[in-house]
Amino acid sequence: MTTSPPDAAPGWDDLLRTGAGPVQQTFLDLVRTTRAYVGYSPDLVSGLLQTSEYASAVLRLVVDFYGTPDDIEAGVVARTARAQYIGQDGRTFHILLGEQALHTNFGGPEVMREQLRWLLGATDLPGLTLGIIPAQARLLVHPGGGFSIFDDRRVEVEGYRGAETIPDEDRVALFRKAFALLQPSAVYGQAAHDLITAALAAT
Repeated sequence: MTTSPPDAAPGWDDLLRTGAGPVQQTFLDLVRTTRAYVGYSPDLVSGLLQTSEYASAVLRLVVDFYGTPDDIEAGVVARTARAQYIGQDGRTFHILLGEQALHTNFGGPEVMREQLRWLLGATDLPGLTLGIIPAQARLLVHPGGGFSIFDDRRVEVEGYRGAETIPDEDRVALFRKAFALLQPSAVYGQAAHDLITAALAAT
């Protein structure tokens, strides 16, 4: 999906009217200024880790759903550009994916296979900690929806109604707590690699 702009930028509805490109550019600007990112995505691959084809398939659904201008190509360029900041100048990115994210079909089998192969390589990226929560893992908190935390100062939450920016310190702390409770259910390293490999074999 997409994300809301920084606090000083135009509102979500205003940006959507201009297309996916401006929305994705504002998120790219936000990632550029972030030193420590924490994110949870239960059912699709995080926007920070998407291939161009996968991102295009996701944004196509967004454009069709909201009826926004069809500038998917510009959106894809900005969306996939986020990955360049992983590990750059000491930046850290800790991302949790639900196992379902490895199986939710965006763009068809070939797009999914390419995306999963990219994830296999991403497990070794400097600055990236990638955890996957197995479908049968015991959870310590209600899984809820996806969210992103930027430098422990703001949270972005997305859904059908659009995106919400949460700058309130107490509410940010609540999402940080949720992430801390989700993390013990995740697997990392070779175990995460094995889950991706199994998903790739089944695609």
